[in-house]
Amino acid sequence: MILEAAMLQVKEGMIEEFERVFRQASEIISSMKGYISHELQRCIEVEGKYLLLVKWETLEDHTVGFRESSEYQEWKRLLHHFYDPFPTVEHFDPIHL
Repeated sequence: MILEAAMLQVKEGMIEEFERVFRQASEIISSMKGYISHELQRCIEVEGKYLLLVKWETLEDHTVGFRESSEYQEWKRLLHHFYDPFPTVEHFDPIHL
């Protein structure tokens, strides 16, 4: 399992619409091969800042399976106009303690 982490900064005045549209877009990502779960966290200190965490079975399920799919084109259409700057996306392996 890998964890995708994306820091999202939503443009001023678009927060309510973003959250509404993100609920719709959640149906897209949750239908993808290799998807395990996702959550969206709203920052307490910075208005419009969110943390998106997505668990995937493999890195390729995200970077190839999702990002090269027609479903991703719809995800982009729904969400990418909300962000400024464009999100940084990183992937993490769990450390078993």
